[in-house]
Amino acid sequence: MKILVFGNSGSGKSTYAKALADAHGLAHLDLDSIVWEPGRIAVQRAAQAIAASLGEFLSSEAAWVIEGCYGELIERASAHCTGLVFLNPGLAACQANNRRRPWEPHKYASIEQQNSMLDALQSWVAEYYTRGDAWSYRAHRRIFDAHGGEKAEYVDAPPVVAGSAA
Repeated sequence: MKILVFGNSGSGKSTYAKALADAHGLAHLDLDSIVWEPGRIAVQRAAQAIAASLGEFLSSEAAWVIEGCYGELIERASAHCTGLVFLNPGLAACQANNRRRPWEPHKYASIEQQNSMLDALQSWVAEYYTRGDAWSYRAHRRIFDAHGGEKAEYVDAPPVVAGSAA
């Protein structure tokens, strides 16, 4: 099983991917962990380092779930997945989820630091359906529509994963 979960920030990717990984004993890769410099907010790693990290994960894991919003990485990983899951619950749901997001210590030194970034995150999320970058709805829709294998799009909550605590 190799499942690729993608969508806007706040769409439920991390929650769903962790539930899948836990329920099925899959390796889990949050693309944030390879895109951003460790311990530095919004400082992207070099493109070669990101590509190398993704390639290493893809070649070293027999069964996995990968999640993120990075279209170029989603597209690359989609060639290796057995299932593609597009979480697309809409802007209001994503922003509400972001407001309820628990502290992410792997990204921020403190909850205060995380909360200080919320307004910028919400603005970026609001532009998802209008911008044209690789992390936009337009890019995600293109990837989803072009994928010839097994795929599912959820505009509401994805199904509960059997055997998980989520």
